Amino acid sequence: MAQTVNITELSLPQLEGLKSQLDQEIEFLSSSIAQLKVVQTKFVEAKECLNVLHKSNEGKQILVPLTSSMYVPGTLSNVSNVLVDVGTGYYVEKTAEDAKDFFKRKIDFLTKQIEKIQPALQEKHGMKQAVIEMMSIKIQQLTAAQAGTSKA
Repeated sequence: MAQTVNITELSLPQLEGLKSQLDQEIEFLSSSIAQLKVVQTKFVEAKECLNVLHKSNEGKQILVPLTSSMYVPGTLSNVSNVLVDVGTGYYVEKTAEDAKDFFKRKIDFLTKQIEKIQPALQEKHGMKQAVIEMMSIKIQQLTAAQAGTSKA
């Protein structure tokens, strides 16, 4: 369980350590959100691609990607079923509508995960700001104390 620390009682080196820790936590949370958004975008794109699967497009020529920069010509022969990557190398055949529902569930799940992380990230930013302000106050106090001792 996390313990509560009164930052006014911490020394300047301790505040610097706490700021460094908060920087790491903020970086981790920010990177987690970014990764979730990348995956979410892929699911959104996959869901949108299903919109071209209708009877009028059956038999039309398409380009099939072999890599991100290499394609081969193909013919769209089945517009009612698709293979969906469900993770760890497993593919499941689904109807286009079932695939849309699958991607919608994945998108909703990722949205909820992002919404759970966002408040923690904002809290860490607030804590970091409070630590920076306290460090500034401590530096001003040290500067004032040094100026007072050099005058005496």
